[in-house]
Amino acid sequence: MNDFQEFPQQVSELVQMSKDYLRQETIEPAKELGKHAGMGIGGALLFSFGSFLALLGVYSLLKMVLPETEWYVVLARFLTALVAAGSAGVVGWRLSNDNL
Repeated sequence: MNDFQEFPQQVSELVQMSKDYLRQETIEPAKELGKHAGMGIGGALLFSFGSFLALLGVYSLLKMVLPETEWYVVLARFLTALVAAGSAGVVGWRLSNDNL
């Protein structure tokens, strides 16, 4: 008879223990993952903005150095696009390297 009276208490303890385990193993690591993902996204946005400003500087430098004709403006834009493509290629190549 004693075992049947303790059964609701044991079920209650089991449910509470399951909730605590679920919180410990899923919710807490998910919060940590969210913090790290936020920092990664923030860093990527800042890096992208810095790259944009650097390319804008390259374009302005090329416009200042090259003569002021219509075709040289086109050449400055083309060279800036080449620098951007080359930079993206180097970053992609380094990211695909297995020895990071």
